[in-house]
Amino acid sequence: MDFWQQYRAIDSRDARFDGQFVTAVATTRIYCRPSCPARTPKPANVRFYQTSAAAHQAGYRACKRCLPEAVPGTPDWNLRSDAAARAMRLISDGEVDRTGVTGLAARLGYSSRQLNRILHQELGAGPLALARATRAQTARSLLTATGLKFSDIAFAAGFSSIRSFNDTVQEVFALTPSDLRGRAKAAGDNTPGRPAGTTPAGSTLALTLPLRAPYDPGIFEFLRLRAVDGVEHATDGVYERLLQLPGGQGRFSARLTTAPSGVPALAVTVTVEKLPDLPVLLSRIRRLFDLDADPQAVDGVLGADPLLADRVRLLPGIRLPGATDPHEILIRALIGQQISVKAARGTLHRLAALGTASTLVPQPGASTLHRLFPTPAQLADGGAELLTGPARRRESILRVSAALAEGRLHLGVEDSVADLKRKLLPLPGIGPWTVGYVALRVLGAPDIQLDNDAALRTGWAALPGQTGPVHPRQLSASMERFSPWRSYATMHLWRLAASHPATRTPATPATPPVKAATP
Repeated sequence: MDFWQQYRAIDSRDARFDGQFVTAVATTRIYCRPSCPARTPKPANVRFYQTSAAAHQAGYRACKRCLPEAVPGTPDWNLRSDAAARAMRLISDGEVDRTGVTGLAARLGYSSRQLNRILHQELGAGPLALARATRAQTARSLLTATGLKFSDIAFAAGFSSIRSFNDTVQEVFALTPSDLRGRAKAAGDNTPGRPAGTTPAGSTLALTLPLRAPYDPGIFEFLRLRAVDGVEHATDGVYERLLQLPGGQGRFSARLTTAPSGVPALAVTVTVEKLPDLPVLLSRIRRLFDLDADPQAVDGVLGADPLLADRVRLLPGIRLPGATDPHEILIRALIGQQISVKAARGTLHRLAALGTASTLVPQPGASTLHRLFPTPAQLADGGAELLTGPARRRESILRVSAALAEGRLHLGVEDSVADLKRKLLPLPGIGPWTVGYVALRVLGAPDIQLDNDAALRTGWAALPGQTGPVHPRQLSASMERFSPWRSYATMHLWRLAASHPATRTPATPATPPVKAATP
């Protein structure tokens, strides 16, 4: 967007752009979200910044009226695959807090000096400032939504000391932590009685994560159909699971709700062994549920096409299911190749017995969660006896698990689609479908084409006006009409395929072998 496009967005107070950029006013030294109800400033007094960190760097503080930190994040970090976007995904995942700028730069393949220059040029702030802004956002959420002590909030948000926590909150929000919590109580932004406590097994908190409306709840059904017993549990509207975090184990449950302001949100109850893991867990939940997507941009393109117009009207705001662990998604994708969802889930149930038992005290009603998903090392050591199916596929799964366990193969949110292709395609048993599926789930890549996907072909055949089976090459060419949102179009077609099993396309001698039948 150029200056005047952004200015028109703030002049119309368009909430669609909240979180995608901030508006700084030179005369007040305040920055706001685009939908701030304050009077629109004169164009000569306006500066636009892509991140709040850049506004901080330029000497602005957050607006106390619109709270620009209390909005979904920008979808740009999934849309873009450049160094700045990859760095932002890692910063959100806590990489700077764990390994510093040097570690962040190493993960991206740059020197610290090169990375600083890139981020300043692209985003207007360096990695330390960007990480500091992320800590401030986490601190604000904890101050306004929980009863945690300030010292616990400081370390949970990633600050190295209480003093740096106090200084940052005061500088960013022009309020002390006590004032920020008091204003939230007076405005009714937090709900009394939300669970917040500490036990020998961990700390449990309840938070509300913002999202962009509309939000289709079908992602809960997607996760329910693939839930692994003991590791995760899902119903039509609630999903919960155990997972390994950098400092210890974690658990969360999530459901759609309505925030005090009346807008949809995701209510989460989280438990972490180590409080500094909290920002990492929240970041991974946001990615899993695709909370930072721009549904109106997606639906605007897909809904304008006659083939998907009815689906978009029926299911506005469809989301991409993300991942809490990239290596887990790769293993799931390998197991799901050429078999049904039900068969893949049965294999995963057996493999779950290899996982580490949970040390977290179960939540009431969540006693079915008792172990973590197996690590690559556990799968490499014990998976041979539990895997079934063709020998080549079993061998491929075991080899990939060993490569992940030994560090010869590593996947992460810092990768691009091109990186995934370079790393995965040379491995036996991995083809373009697997790479595309991993890119869709791990990176949230919005424009993935899953060639030879049987469910995709079934969904396409069920669209209005389609007369029969479609050849994979024809489908690939036809899907280009939905670019740059082919991943979201895929979700629509998968949903349609699930409701039209009778239209499943059989393989024929003229049809290339289907790489995967399990999305």
